[in-house]
Amino acid sequence: MDNETVGKMIISIIGGTRELGYWIARFLRKEGFRVIITGRDPDTGRSAAGRIGAKYCRDNVRAASLADVVVVSVPIEVTSDVLREVAPHVREGGLLMDVTSVKEEPARVMERFIARGAHYIPAHPMFGPRVSSLEGQVVVLTPSGDNPWLDDVIRFLEERKARVIVTDPSTHDRMMSVVQVLTHFAYISIAATLEAEGVDIRESRKFASPIYNLMIDTIARIVAQNPYLAYSIQTHNTYGQEMRDCFLRTATRLNEMLRDGRMDDFVAGMGLAAKNIDDVEASLGRSDKAIEALNQELIVLRNSVGQEIGIKHIYSGRVHVGVLESVTPDYAMLRSGKRVMKFKISNIRVLSEEELRRWKVENLDLRVYDVSAVFSDSVDPEVIAHLIGLLDCVVDVKIVDLYRGPQIPPDHFSLTLRVKVFDRECYEEILGVSEGYRCLNKVILTLSV
Repeated sequence: MDNETVGKMIISIIGGTRELGYWIARFLRKEGFRVIITGRDPDTGRSAAGRIGAKYCRDNVRAASLADVVVVSVPIEVTSDVLREVAPHVREGGLLMDVTSVKEEPARVMERFIARGAHYIPAHPMFGPRVSSLEGQVVVLTPSGDNPWLDDVIRFLEERKARVIVTDPSTHDRMMSVVQVLTHFAYISIAATLEAEGVDIRESRKFASPIYNLMIDTIARIVAQNPYLAYSIQTHNTYGQEMRDCFLRTATRLNEMLRDGRMDDFVAGMGLAAKNIDDVEASLGRSDKAIEALNQELIVLRNSVGQEIGIKHIYSGRVHVGVLESVTPDYAMLRSGKRVMKFKISNIRVLSEEELRRWKVENLDLRVYDVSAVFSDSVDPEVIAHLIGLLDCVVDVKIVDLYRGPQIPPDHFSLTLRVKVFDRECYEEILGVSEGYRCLNKVILTLSV
């Protein structure tokens, strides 16, 4: 889609005032689309729309009739009802989508109730509203028959670096009985067991390997979500009960092996399970990287205490720049001017030197100054300009004048550099105000040696 098409296209998000629906609405507004959101509470809806520059409409049917694309993002248990409500009112040539975790039932409803001449694509974004972008995220599409929208939707997602999977609704739901139902059930069961046993999680981390901490963090990500959504995922997947029953039978069988001292049976069972993993070495490598990344971030922070750093909040996307005052295993304290901010380390990413420099160029007040100094002919002016350009506070430096004349001592020249810096303090860092140009000359001559 070109910019003109995007700017004219209207997308209605049914249920766009919170969670994933709100994320989608905000994302599409940033992409330049005209967005309408609906929600049951007018105050909440108007507030949400105002924050992202969308329009609020209380009537689902009217919102659907006004849009080129209609996206239904409501709880699973009411998705079919909402689809029945809006599908007959989608414009001719328009597109209807849903973003729920099951696809068979929504696909049947869309096929039955979609307006003549309109199209539908059941979809499932495999991420929640905490992600900051589509990059690396999986989006599953389950279209049926020829659909003129399909290529455009795939292209739009892939251009934003999402990974797109196109399949049928039944295959999707069978895979989700593993990817979501089974794994969530197992994680929730572990969390519930820890609670039932009165385990102090914080204390247990002191005794744990990095892989345990990573597992607890993963479990926390699941159990911290909306419990009603978790219940719906478990109960609305046609294949969910079958998968949970198999899990419980298998867990009971393994427990019996351990209880009865059947070591050979347990070892054989674990061996078969390991062989079923598609690529154990790759899995070990990915988990090693995850653990190393967690440790490396903390190491970088500890080595940066007392220095200027930039950190990016992984959920809000906001960048903060300041001097790192202190670091604990859980928190980092950053001073920016007179303000001291406390950040949870798990929620931030340290900017690289290049990222920090780019942020400064884009966000700080850039100033341009002409700086002159006298040097011996033994000094190469290009080298001087290059060395000045290496200073952290300098954005750009150019030679604008090189002069030899009566006012200049023999075997010397006057060099004028046009220096672009972040702010006045950076300029003063180069000049050394207290010593005037002599300080600059001294610095440059020292670096030239």
